[in-house]
Amino acid sequence: MGTPASAQLGVEIGPLCGLAMQAAAGLRERCMTTKWLLIDGFNLAFRAFYGMPELTRSRDGFPTGALHGWVKSLWRLLDSQAPRGALVFFDLGGSQERLALHPEYKAQRRETPEPLQQQIPVIKQLTRAMGLGGIEREGVESDDLLAAQAVALAHSGEAVQVVSADKDFAQIVGERIELLLPPPTANPRLGWRSLDPAGVVEKFGVTPAQIADYLALVGDTSDNIPGLAGVGPKTAAKWLQAHGSLEGVLAHAAQIKPERFRETLAAEAERLRLNQQLTRFDLSLPTLSRAALAQAQAVNLGELLGLLGELEMNTARAEATRRYAQPELF
Repeated sequence: MGTPASAQLGVEIGPLCGLAMQAAAGLRERCMTTKWLLIDGFNLAFRAFYGMPELTRSRDGFPTGALHGWVKSLWRLLDSQAPRGALVFFDLGGSQERLALHPEYKAQRRETPEPLQQQIPVIKQLTRAMGLGGIEREGVESDDLLAAQAVALAHSGEAVQVVSADKDFAQIVGERIELLLPPPTANPRLGWRSLDPAGVVEKFGVTPAQIADYLALVGDTSDNIPGLAGVGPKTAAKWLQAHGSLEGVLAHAAQIKPERFRETLAAEAERLRLNQQLTRFDLSLPTLSRAALAQAQAVNLGELLGLLGELEMNTARAEATRRYAQPELF
């Protein structure tokens, strides 16, 4: 990591696209025009864990269900989106900055299930061997790393899809950045859905630039950020449509309707500003340089096949060989 988020990257087509074009000539045109995939690692890992049965390695009972789900999910994404490059981002120790501002930040979250905890280090190993980065940094949330990289790529002229169910990412959606939402657990038939700026407005009632203010008002239960008591999505959206921003809402607290919120808004102004700080991404973080991007996408087939064999994931091992092994020239 080295250049700030505003740096111009000038990224070339990556190995993923080369492999896709090698495997199927019909993908060549798509590879030249499609986007980078930036994947919220833990978000997808939890889906992989809960979406698979409890599989184990025969010799010692080591859990492998999430690992099976992980490689299948990644390959499905790569096949359906045919990206020119893809990177997965992981948390490593959480956000020290946000904890300093709000010690209760994410404190309500349940412990990661033990079988998934056991598989996370292997998920990271598989991810790196597959040439998908596995980007992480101690004391920095993966969401911030991912958001900064997405904005850097967009500023350099690249198109990006952020793969996550986390609504926080709606704040960076723009002309070159879309949010790719996984199928909702309650209604999986909806499938994967892509949110552009118009889609953000349709879903939340506010623009991407207003998402952090919106979350400051309604709160974010997944991050243990309490909103203004009694304020729901419709009320927050209406206020922001009328006054533009959280500061605009606070400046007009005496005129806000319903009237019962007027005193509360004035009294809670500083806490709401703190909420806004907690929900905004840190886009000043260093991002991957062109050379680091290329290095992160290098597939280590030997390591990958070794891992899959060690895990008794024989079907996945055969699929990895089919996908990544170079064809014989003579």
